[in-house]
Amino acid sequence: MEKQLIIFDLDGTLIDARGDLTAAVNRMRAHYGLDALTLETVSGYIGNGMAKLVERSLQDSDVALEDAMKIYPDLYYANLTTHTFLYDGVLEGIPKLVEAGHTVALLTNKPGDPSRTILKHFGLSDCFTAIIGGGDVPNLKPEPDGVFQCLELSGMEKSRAWMVGDHHTDLAVAQNAGIRSVLVDYGFGNAGGYKPDAQFASFPELVGYFV
Repeated sequence: MEKQLIIFDLDGTLIDARGDLTAAVNRMRAHYGLDALTLETVSGYIGNGMAKLVERSLQDSDVALEDAMKIYPDLYYANLTTHTFLYDGVLEGIPKLVEAGHTVALLTNKPGDPSRTILKHFGLSDCFTAIIGGGDVPNLKPEPDGVFQCLELSGMEKSRAWMVGDHHTDLAVAQNAGIRSVLVDYGFGNAGGYKPDAQFASFPELVGYFV
């Protein structure tokens, strides 16, 4: 396949961070005297950025989002990789895509600095032409700002660009930006009625499609 720009989501696509996200949510809830939530419950709250996760995690309380957002980021940033792991095939697959001539980028609604820290921890950050997270562009997915930034930084055309993710926000941002989309089934998101251009059950299967 000719050179493509493959833009990856992070949570649910490259990494499973549910353990660390849940731990941080529950430390925040404990601060306010609230009971802990299960991993399954917090998993359902992930998507649309950090503020939405915090808001959803406190919907059973009268805690103000503004107050909670003063403490939650530090609680999460202190333990970014304690219970976070790469999905099978990612560590080998990302370099393989680059070696095949493709350009890879990251577009996530997780804030940019912790996203870059996580990829550096796993030794993958140098593979990415762009690592764009919440706060790096004016609007989160599904607004197309981040896709356009990836296109600009890579020098690639829309016709060669793909957005890969596990959630409908990834499929929606691809549609809004006018690029193709890939849904991975192993994450914890859902398609939300969107129809991807391609769909894979594992990361090695995705790599095999492009290489």
